[in-house]
Amino acid sequence: MDPQRNVFREDHEQFRSTVRRFIEREWAPHMDEWNKAGMVSREFWQKAGQEGLLCVTLPTEYGGGGGDFGHSAVIAEEIARANVGGASLALHSDIVAPYIERLGTEEQKLRWLPDICAGKAILAVAMTEPGCGSDLKSIRTSAVREGDEYVINGAKTFISNGLLSDLVVVVCKTDPTAGAKGVSLIVVEGHRNGFRRGRKLEKVGMHAQDTAELFFDNVRVPVSNRLGEEGKGFGYLMQELPQERFMIAVTAAAKLEYLLQQTLVYVKERSAFGQKVWDFQNTKFKLADVKAQAVALRTLVDHYLAQHISRRLTVQEAAIAKLHATETLWKCLDEMVQLHGGYGYMLEYPIARAFVDMRVSRVYGGSSEVMRDLISREL
Repeated sequence: MDPQRNVFREDHEQFRSTVRRFIEREWAPHMDEWNKAGMVSREFWQKAGQEGLLCVTLPTEYGGGGGDFGHSAVIAEEIARANVGGASLALHSDIVAPYIERLGTEEQKLRWLPDICAGKAILAVAMTEPGCGSDLKSIRTSAVREGDEYVINGAKTFISNGLLSDLVVVVCKTDPTAGAKGVSLIVVEGHRNGFRRGRKLEKVGMHAQDTAELFFDNVRVPVSNRLGEEGKGFGYLMQELPQERFMIAVTAAAKLEYLLQQTLVYVKERSAFGQKVWDFQNTKFKLADVKAQAVALRTLVDHYLAQHISRRLTVQEAAIAKLHATETLWKCLDEMVQLHGGYGYMLEYPIARAFVDMRVSRVYGGSSEVMRDLISREL
């Protein structure tokens, strides 16, 4: 009943074994500890770098793996199937690092990328601001040029890796009168005077992933920290956001398959009213629907994955993938929680952990409403 997967090569599957062993050894045993602490350890990031799990698509001359997006997808799938979280490897490797690799000068790449690939410098991207949400054209964080420096003022919120980050790609307005054409991307190091991290935000789920507010009070950075050209930041964001959105879809597809297997095990073991929960027709019909949705989602995601490995995925296709994947996951997840009864609300069960962790997938990376808007533009 499972669709034949032809999207991965032999080297991808060999890499999958490495990823799975690393998660079993260095990640899964620490989840309770990291959930309580609200973040993972810096030691973990360096171990991930040593294992070759960071920046797998970046060129080897900068410390990367020299692979393609298929290797990144393998990491995302294995994380989803292990039901672990906290370390935003995809954010670091597949969302933020590409800005530096594709827009940076040779000097910037040599200065930053080796430590990024080694897990010695953790990345974050600061887009969202209080009151702006997904409306990046309306950001108010300013970067005023004074000679060879930018002076940055403003605030950002909901920043993943906000507390651990060493380098933050900050979305700024270098020309507040120019709308989207006044946006620039500037790298801010964590040690800069005037840069302050706010409180660790208490989220519904993803408790081990540190999420924070960031504040910039007359933070001075050299002009050489700007990525690409001044005023072209909005265009750069539009070029890179499809990969972020598609990575969310890849995760959702793998998570749905994992949760279906977990639910099948539960209903076939659990008894109610003198029979197994699986023996009720309602259970079989509900899970038949989930299976059909999981197969359809897997087929769609693998089709687009092949497209993206060849760098042919469009903005609209990424939006379709994210919208369909996250909405499907949430609908099916709710049904599977229901089949668990009261235990589906207990965080010791994978289904409950996924319930609180995955709700945000319909919001971050661009909400479902934003995805619908992007799709409708091509209709």
